[in-house]
Amino acid sequence: AEMTHLQAGLSPETIEKARLELNENPDILHQDIQQVRDMIITRPDIGFLRTDDAFILRFLRARKFHQTEAFRLLAQYFQYRQLNLDMFKNFKADDPGIKRALTDGFPGVLENRDHCGRKILLLFAANWDQSRNSFIDILRAILLSLEVLIEDQELQINGFILIIDWSNFSFKQASKLTPSILKLAIEGLQDSFPARFGGVHFVNQPWYIHALYTLIKPFLKDKTRKRIFLHGNNLNSLHQLIHPECLPSEFGGTLPPYDMGTWARTLLGPDYSDENEYTHTSYNAMHVKHTSSNLEREASPKPMKRSQSVVEAGTLKHEDQGESENTQPLLALD
Repeated sequence: AEMTHLQAGLSPETIEKARLELNENPDILHQDIQQVRDMIITRPDIGFLRTDDAFILRFLRARKFHQTEAFRLLAQYFQYRQLNLDMFKNFKADDPGIKRALTDGFPGVLENRDHCGRKILLLFAANWDQSRNSFIDILRAILLSLEVLIEDQELQINGFILIIDWSNFSFKQASKLTPSILKLAIEGLQDSFPARFGGVHFVNQPWYIHALYTLIKPFLKDKTRKRIFLHGNNLNSLHQLIHPECLPSEFGGTLPPYDMGTWARTLLGPDYSDENEYTHTSYNAMHVKHTSSNLEREASPKPMKRSQSVVEAGTLKHEDQGESENTQPLLALD
């Protein structure tokens, strides 16, 4: 069939998985993409800087080929970038702030995928040196990393796992995590990025991180909330969901300890350890770099719609009952 170039390089297993889990149908891929593209005229307030087939396909996959949902995500992807222009001004690996975050291991990215083909991202919270890295730069480094990783079609279909290790993360460090910047992170990752997150795993979280989590819960979609697991120091409950063969020793896995420079070296190339400015960069986000200047002159865009969260906040009171036992996942995966 003429459309198969869009699925080029995918294994038969992955194509089948996309059909079963994401409702991806090779025969009507082009029509699906075109129907999302046709919705663009409904949002003249947003500059859609990339509308090619491969790009739109990511958004369809991230929303299981529900066209309206995929379009909403596409719109929010660009709106988030236009509402937070300064975050995306120099959105590449050799930007000093992003480079420092990457070099310090934010995020860590494991070479091997888990048993479901998902890419595993690691955050070692205690390594956040607040005199070196702003939270915004860490968020930018994570978003840039995802931007690079999502080029891989297998990952568009299989998705990501995020493990956050809170060991030795001090109360003082935690106090910098204000609700407003956490909300910025949630909007960037949950509401504005075309990736499937299979699970977010908290390990060794102190009570104040648990408290912070309770605070941000209203901003989380029902679906996201179901995928957040608070393991405490119970690595067995982590291993039930991610096999130890896929994990470094910090998480009780059989792999060697994670080397913080691994992902930075991949993104930055040979001169990654050189703290000075340099010109080499292996990734350039074309579609976010050239934001047309008339965009910046426009009246301030409407804030992102939070239509769902109010409803959800009201409907989810029952969920807190099972939380006293810290080592259990909050909710089983659906």
